[in-house]
Amino acid sequence: AKERGDSEATMASAAAKQPSKNATKGSAGAGGGAAAGGAAVPLASPLMGGLNKKKKPFLGMPAPLGYVPGLGRGATGFTTRSDIGPARDANDPVDDRHAPPGKRTVGDQMKKNQDDDDEDLNDTNYDEFNGYAGSLFSSGPYEKDDEEADAIYAALDKRMDERRKERRELREKEEIEKYRMERPKIQQQFSDLKRKLAEVTEEEWLSIPDVGDARNKRQRNPRYEKLTPVPDSFFAKHLQTGDNHTTVDPRQGQFGGLNTPFPGGLNTPYPGGMTPGAGELDMRKIGQARNTLMDMRLSQVSDSVSGQTVVDPKGYLTDLNSMIPTHGGDISDIKKARLLLKSVRETNPHHPPAWIASARLEEVTGKLQVARNLIMKGTEMCPKSEDVWLEAARLQPGDTAKAVVAQAVRHLPQSVRIYIRAAELETDIRAKKRVLRKALENVSKSVRLWKTAVELEEPEDARIMLSRAVECCPTSVELWLALARLETYENARRVLNKARENIPTDRHIWITAAKLEEANGNTQMVEKIIDRAITSLRANGVEINREQWIQDAEECDKAGSVATCQAVIRAVIGIGIEEEDCKHTWMEDAESCVAHNALECARAIYAHALQVFPSKKSVWLRAAYFEKSHGTRARKLLAKARSSAPTARVSDRGFSVLVVEARVLLQVFMKSVKLEWVLGNIAAAQELCSEALKHYEDFPKLWMMKGQIEEQSENMDKAREAYNQGLKKCPHSMPLWLLLSRLEERVGQLTRARAILEKSRLKNPQTPELWLESVRLEYRAGLKNISNTLMAKALQECPSSGILWAEAVFLEARPQRKTKSVDALKKCEHDPHVLLAVAKLFWSERKITKAREWFLRTVKIEPDLGDAWAFFYKFELQHGTEEQQEEVKKRCENAEPRHGELWCTESKHILNWQKKIGEILVLVAVKIKNTF
Repeated sequence: AKERGDSEATMASAAAKQPSKNATKGSAGAGGGAAAGGAAVPLASPLMGGLNKKKKPFLGMPAPLGYVPGLGRGATGFTTRSDIGPARDANDPVDDRHAPPGKRTVGDQMKKNQDDDDEDLNDTNYDEFNGYAGSLFSSGPYEKDDEEADAIYAALDKRMDERRKERRELREKEEIEKYRMERPKIQQQFSDLKRKLAEVTEEEWLSIPDVGDARNKRQRNPRYEKLTPVPDSFFAKHLQTGDNHTTVDPRQGQFGGLNTPFPGGLNTPYPGGMTPGAGELDMRKIGQARNTLMDMRLSQVSDSVSGQTVVDPKGYLTDLNSMIPTHGGDISDIKKARLLLKSVRETNPHHPPAWIASARLEEVTGKLQVARNLIMKGTEMCPKSEDVWLEAARLQPGDTAKAVVAQAVRHLPQSVRIYIRAAELETDIRAKKRVLRKALENVSKSVRLWKTAVELEEPEDARIMLSRAVECCPTSVELWLALARLETYENARRVLNKARENIPTDRHIWITAAKLEEANGNTQMVEKIIDRAITSLRANGVEINREQWIQDAEECDKAGSVATCQAVIRAVIGIGIEEEDCKHTWMEDAESCVAHNALECARAIYAHALQVFPSKKSVWLRAAYFEKSHGTRARKLLAKARSSAPTARVSDRGFSVLVVEARVLLQVFMKSVKLEWVLGNIAAAQELCSEALKHYEDFPKLWMMKGQIEEQSENMDKAREAYNQGLKKCPHSMPLWLLLSRLEERVGQLTRARAILEKSRLKNPQTPELWLESVRLEYRAGLKNISNTLMAKALQECPSSGILWAEAVFLEARPQRKTKSVDALKKCEHDPHVLLAVAKLFWSERKITKAREWFLRTVKIEPDLGDAWAFFYKFELQHGTEEQQEEVKKRCENAEPRHGELWCTESKHILNWQKKIGEILVLVAVKIKNTF
């Protein structure tokens, strides 16, 4: 004991003289030493009582370096893993952190280099401050100033944490409350049901069924044994023995069983005389199943190249409509879509379509709550997206949707669509008005909001709101016109005048003003207003679109404003039309108005045409037809026609039987000639035609009919003479030049036909029809090189001609046709002939879907082109169903086409004069040969 006391006193004295930097760890070592070898405190002595009063200087000092309490009694110190790693052995040095560096051996250097090479460069091992592999200064000594610095930093962190603690706890509390409001706990959701448990009687408690055994069949029935898969080596060895049997008894071991081996070895087919039954395994089926599994795995990784997927991430949302299955769809498709959308959300969480698509996927699969959760998460990630908020409001029920819209308004106070949705969610009219008025306070420039709000108001309140609306949106024509309709006559005039000042380029204000004057009996002002409108709009740089004004006139006709529609027709009917095309264009306009049930517009067109062409029999006849079908003024028109055109053969008998016989109505020259022609009275037709030409020798159709009648009678010389005489009187008639050229080609005079076409081009430059006929003439003669040369010249002279570009596509060899079609579309993007050529090109390449799309585009742009309908019908006869064929035929009959080279050849043939549109379509389709 005395020796132990002396030893400890010596150690205490040494500790006082040599303070250590590892006082804490030395104390820990002392504790460990006490546990191992005895008490680590000095023995009781008379000095203990004095320690309580005054501490000795050495008691508060750190232990010296290498001090181990109880070392004299056999105690051993230790260090923790945080110091140097694993605990040391008892024979190791106590602490060598401050030992002088020794000489490094070659092995140590190689080991260090190897450690450097094995440095972990994974991204998870990277620290923003320290880099890879931890701190840059971890190998240096941890001195007292380091410890003081760490303590200061720790105190600062603690102080800063305490300053933010209250704010952080308050924010966390609010987030938890918000989370619980959106996703309440299970016990909160069923709290009402739990309260009702107090009303359950004892009999009801006893009648609750017991929970069944939820274990699966194998767990419930212990007789099922666990099976171990048979290795592939067994099957390979079994097949090498030449055994033809493909089954093995599962109750036997791998080589015949441990307890009951095969009596005859593996070659014994069925041990013990057992026959194959339900308890045996079919090795062939096992092999087939293994191959099937391998195919599935290969197909799963077929889109992976070197570990990187070849799926285009930008195409996820593009193909979403085809990817999202409906109810009862393939589960694998649903999982694939869900996985792809999850990848999109994680890759770009601020992309609104990803959240919308994910929510809709869950919605169509029946997981409505999951969809709601997803879209609400999307509102957090994309708070500035209108579409996400609107989708969230759609998915949420009732009051929850209103709360969602309220949040959306806070994030997007200028969104018109969100305000409209908020108004739609309200069921009370007053609530809707309140929402819309609040919206107008924030977005006063929205025409849509004003219109929606005005529709809910009474007329008087609506008038007041519209007065404010036109102040906020002075460029909205709809609001001005709506205000004018609610005002009195005088106020409406003021409103429209003010509207014209604010919007001087809109025609609807002028037309409304004309209708206002007509409605109040001032019909004399209607035409003046329309004339002023044309002048004012042109002065403000507005192009007068003739088709738009005619549509406006049709709308006025349907609204009952007859004077306005007639004034509009008279003002715009001649705008943008060449003089030689006026009659033909006006007749087409009148027929279009009749088809649209705008009879007053058609009557106004015929009246204007009769004023301009008082001696044109065809105009009088068409006007008479119109009045016969839609009015009662046919007799007056024919009487007026007789007085205006005294040379027309209109008999008194024609007036007496006007409705009974069509022949009497066709006693004007051209129609009479055609009537006799179709009835087979060739002599009478020739006589009438000659008589008509004495009075109207400048009418090209009469010369054409005379030449065609002579051609039908095989009188080629007389036909040639008729065409030549007609060209002297009508040198600008393209059909006459074409008929003469084709006549010479038919009789074998190719040189003469070529000369006629060259002469026609000199007299009529830049005429695509003549150039096209010249190209076709050379092509039919087998001179393809000359036809290509002519086509090049034609395109130089007429670079924007659709019929020439359409022909040029099929003059090229097949490999160059696609390039030529691209050039054609650049020059004539909306020309129906070019679109038809592209459709035929896809047809020739057997691209059925694209060909059908281009045929539809062609007939939509130009429904009057009969050739397009004929080619479309021929295409459907070859590649379409009966329903598609009937659909094309029905649409063609409704469109009533009248133009087209092939179409006019059949429709104007003398033998087809009684055939209907559908029959003509079939005839033209039969004549088409898809040799292009």
